[in-house]
Amino acid sequence: MQEVLQFLSELKENNNKEWFDQNRDRYEANRKKVLFLTELVIHEINKFDPEIGLQNPKDCVFRIFRDVRFGADKTPYKTNMGSFIAKGGRKSISAGYYIHIEPGSSFVGGGSYCPPADALKAFRTEIFDHPEEFRGLINQNSFMKTYPDMYDDRLKTAPKGFPKDFPEIDLLKYKSFAFTSKIDDSVVTGDLYLEKIVSSMKELYPVTRFLNAALEKWL
Repeated sequence: MQEVLQFLSELKENNNKEWFDQNRDRYEANRKKVLFLTELVIHEINKFDPEIGLQNPKDCVFRIFRDVRFGADKTPYKTNMGSFIAKGGRKSISAGYYIHIEPGSSFVGGGSYCPPADALKAFRTEIFDHPEEFRGLINQNSFMKTYPDMYDDRLKTAPKGFPKDFPEIDLLKYKSFAFTSKIDDSVVTGDLYLEKIVSSMKELYPVTRFLNAALEKWL
């Protein structure tokens, strides 16, 4: 992965079409490395979460091209590479597992990031019905060691349709149920990178199972 980090580092300094076109062969070579890594991870995930299935890595790896239509940032390319592995691929509403490769900011994680309204309601409803179960999953010592915090984007008040005096109302305020675990560049480029990814995702499995059971029940 050293070459992947090096390419992304240079891309950050030269985020323009001319440089990218001149280095397109490098991009394609490094994308193949990420595809291969994703394929290995898919096979490993299936050992503990067979619902994922043996997907095509191309259905999981994100495009590097940014959508610049609506944002103020008009740089054309992402400066990271990532894969979302879930039942149905990267566009699925299912909870799943995420690999993020970026110089100085790599991480592994998963869950459900910014789900659509119907999926978010399903997650909240399941947590409302089984708060102790969900709290128990995310408060496990081994889980908290890997994922100390949930992605912190929350409503200021109780979501519509849920009582404000619910004891675990703070859990229902989250707009995402996503978790991340930082990975140093030295690990990304080392021999234990795959092992680190898989062990972290295995910790996340009970949470993804809880969230996906909610989708099956409420959608």
